[in-house]
Amino acid sequence: MDDFLPELLARLQIKSLRIWIIAAVAVAISAAAFYFFIVAPPSAFPPDAVVSIPENSTLKVMANILARDHVIRSPFWFRVIAVVTGEERRLKAGEYLFASPVTVFAIAARLARGDSGFTPVRVTFPEGATVKQMSVILEDNLTRFDGRAFVTLAAPKEGHLFPDTYFLPPAATPRDVVAMMENNFNAKIAGLKGKIAASGKTEDDVVKVASILEDEARTTETRRTIAGIIWKRLLLGMPLQVDSPFEYSIGKNTFQLTTADLKNDSPYNTYTHKGLPPTPIGNPGLDALTDALTPIDSPYLYFLSDVRGNIHYAATFSEHLANKQKYLP
Repeated sequence: MDDFLPELLARLQIKSLRIWIIAAVAVAISAAAFYFFIVAPPSAFPPDAVVSIPENSTLKVMANILARDHVIRSPFWFRVIAVVTGEERRLKAGEYLFASPVTVFAIAARLARGDSGFTPVRVTFPEGATVKQMSVILEDNLTRFDGRAFVTLAAPKEGHLFPDTYFLPPAATPRDVVAMMENNFNAKIAGLKGKIAASGKTEDDVVKVASILEDEARTTETRRTIAGIIWKRLLLGMPLQVDSPFEYSIGKNTFQLTTADLKNDSPYNTYTHKGLPPTPIGNPGLDALTDALTPIDSPYLYFLSDVRGNIHYAATFSEHLANKQKYLP
């Protein structure tokens, strides 16, 4: 009897150890199976995989696209993982680059962050650029960018898309770019709201004048002097008689205009129509916007630019005619 109890305890310990070993092996096998059949990337994962998730895609649609493109093994388990990790409602549409195979958890996390995996493209728009000019720059820098769709979306916002350097995802859509540029304009113009209110002018008129200044002048002093002439002409009810709107509307500069062009009844013809053009003629930068709000008061009512870009002013029409004879070909 004395030998029986220790032997029984030893047998029970051995049995218990076996159970624990079996359980541990079962857990390890289950974990390995879970990883290899659910979490791990599929063997068919393509190198440098690019996956496009359309706007307004449901979780189920996203999962099916990822499985179709061989970056996850199971649409069902992707949906489960997205829900369990709390990322279900944060998954974002867009185009994603997966340079190498990653786990389903990593893919869900990337989509939740909107991390496309692409290197942003540096795109610079010069001050005064028009929507059409911007579309060409975008098409030159972004593969598959739809310049025509950009013009359609951006044209009504001409003058209110801030010219700047942007770092854009290679798959940026026209809507993305318009929103980014418009938000930038709103942030920049916010700092001028007080000056606009104090000037008694509307923001729309300030933007139009600034867009003309971008094309007519190159320095702060000349922009401010020309701004003074423009505001004075508007106050006196005189036609502006500036040529830059012709380049915007018919693509001709000062030295290409004909007598017939000057008689054209286009609303952008500032010789036949008083007041400002119906829209801005480009997208002005901060300097031009500021200069439009800080005009220099001068005795001048006329100005012209010679072939070298130098500005010549006149107080009377006869002086202006003399300048034309002297400085224009």
